Amino acid sequence: MNKKVLLLTTVCFIGAYADLAHADHRGPNHYKDNYKDNWAADRSYKVIGSKNFYNFQSDLRKDKAVTRDIAWSKKTGLLSYLLYEDDKIVIDESVKFPKIVEESGNLLPAHSMGKSMVSYVTGHAICEGYIDSVDVKLNDWPTIKNTLYEGQSLIDLLNMTAGDHKYIGQRNNRSDNRIKIKGTMTNVNTIPLYKVMRDATQLHTKRSTPWYSKTPIYNYSALTTNTIMNYVIYKTGDDWESLLHKVFTKHAKVKEAVHFTKIRDKIPFALPRTKELGRYSFYATRYDYLRIAKTMMDDWNNDTCVGKYLKTMYERRITKHLGQNGWAGSSNGYRTWYSNSYGGQFHFNLVGLTSRKILTMAGSGGQNIHIDFDAKRIIVINTSDNHINWRGHAYKHLKK
Repeated sequence: MNKKVLLLTTVCFIGAYADLAHADHRGPNHYKDNYKDNWAADRSYKVIGSKNFYNFQSDLRKDKAVTRDIAWSKKTGLLSYLLYEDDKIVIDESVKFPKIVEESGNLLPAHSMGKSMVSYVTGHAICEGYIDSVDVKLNDWPTIKNTLYEGQSLIDLLNMTAGDHKYIGQRNNRSDNRIKIKGTMTNVNTIPLYKVMRDATQLHTKRSTPWYSKTPIYNYSALTTNTIMNYVIYKTGDDWESLLHKVFTKHAKVKEAVHFTKIRDKIPFALPRTKELGRYSFYATRYDYLRIAKTMMDDWNNDTCVGKYLKTMYERRITKHLGQNGWAGSSNGYRTWYSNSYGGQFHFNLVGLTSRKILTMAGSGGQNIHIDFDAKRIIVINTSDNHINWRGHAYKHLKK
């Protein structure tokens, strides 16, 4: 091959690889949905803000990497960045949000960070006495009767070790939310849980465990979280929305309304309608994500009941046993590239920081929140792209 052609080919390959590594734009379009419709009464569980919301103090400084990536947000995907330490916000930058987001109160999607919010609510349900403990067996719930989830311990679902990896989840699939129903791949976030349990006949079997090991298989699955959420709805009954009010309005003291979106049940109104329409997708403002994270940190450090729940999730975390690409059998590992363990819908043991008690919430599109309980440091990152500069924006500050 001509040396000039070889040199040009090499340079082009390196340049293309650098661009891909920095901004592989696989993140979702955050603004494609009609935001206003999302908050209609039949589409979300709305939790109002507190009149006694927490007011943050600030001592701001600039971070060149954050400032640059906010300015280049269309390429980098970075939409908002908050760093909280020494009881103050010290870095606070964001893009100007589109008009449709501003009109909806600047609510930003959590995506799979909402799985962690479901766990936090579950901890409160246990502390309020609706659920006995994380070891309770799911034996008394008609929705999952005769499925592989029946009789399992709640902790197994919280740890994503439900034994459903043959049928759904990222262990063997590129998606955490698709399952084959009546011959068609279906997103479980779009239909009510009872229909999934009824129509996905492959779930009408015993829990799947590996023949070669008694070690539970970690399988990141949207269905598992929706099962947890709707179990809490079932156990709390008419108190479900009151519980959400206690968690987010009274306890976390969010300033603006936060929302869990509902799955709409498209059945004739003349027929009985289920109340189990929970879906983990969560929306809040950038500052309210920080308020919720600060409340979790305070719970942990003050050893409250729900703080003990968070500690239990840490103590009973399991190793992910990830493959080379982040998942055994799949290359779609962006949520967990940087953590080795999982407990109670939270990521733990960040690579290079395994001796530190750091809780991570992560979701599609690169959303992530990191809580360092010992250093009392929180990082909240909202993005539109899976491949943000994690080392430059999170690891750099966490390793201090």
